[in-house]
Amino acid sequence: MFSWDDPDDRVAIVQMDAELHHAELELISAQCATHQLRLRFSIDDLARFGERAVLRKAIAAASDLNHYYSSIEKLIPREAAGANVGGAMLPEEQISHATERVLAYLREQRDRHYAAGEPLSDEYKVLMHPFFSPGILDRVRIVELGGARISNPAFYSDAKALGITNLPQITHMASLTFIDVVVFNERVTERALFHGLVHAVQFQILGPERIPAPSLRVF
Repeated sequence: MFSWDDPDDRVAIVQMDAELHHAELELISAQCATHQLRLRFSIDDLARFGERAVLRKAIAAASDLNHYYSSIEKLIPREAAGANVGGAMLPEEQISHATERVLAYLREQRDRHYAAGEPLSDEYKVLMHPFFSPGILDRVRIVELGGARISNPAFYSDAKALGITNLPQITHMASLTFIDVVVFNERVTERALFHGLVHAVQFQILGPERIPAPSLRVF
């Protein structure tokens, strides 16, 4: 079992979290593809006409993943009230307030950049079509800042005062998703666009209110 007091273990923990983030992105991508199936085809049609071998493999993979992550969930310590956010234990009232501030920030940034946004080009739509529905590709707008960069939100100072230590440095990020607007601090790349669209799908499926806002993982 890892110990944060062991320098070698700390390195391993950082590597583990990096791989966990990568796994999360891949799982969200699978969720996007499944959501596209759900929108276009009924469960009955998939069961009757879907390629049997592919269906069985997909079902087996989903079942294995559910079993694996459910076993981890059972070991996560549960708190009677509040939650651990970025290394700080916050009561439910503060979490609710933080969520409201992040949601307001997302909507303010979305409205600020929407007018300058442009629809995805036909080239980008062709590249992203295998992974995302036409609806999301038609809806999302993109903005290139050309290196101007978005600064960290004003509430970061308050969050740090509460002991939250893992806030993402927005100025260093390639892209940021504000509901249905993906803003690129520099230029659009296929990787950053894919990442931004994944988060746009999260907003579409869950709604901004249900995104885990205090961690700002939505970007």
